Amino acid sequence: MLLAHQGGWDEILFALSPLVVVAGLLALANRRANAAQAANRTANGTSVPGDIPPTPDASQR
Repeated sequence: MLLAHQGGWDEILFALSPLVVVAGLLALANRRANAAQAANRTANGTSVPGDIPPTPDASQR
């Protein structure tokens, strides 16, 4: 099938298709890495740094 010079839309597809595929793969990898990291934290009993309560300062001791 010949898709040469079809008003420019085919060139846009040839340029954007790989970018969309790479962006989708990066999003998928990021989602899987975040899920694995959360599962690892749960299995190890560790918490997220934001979950650690602040330590009292010297005036509250």
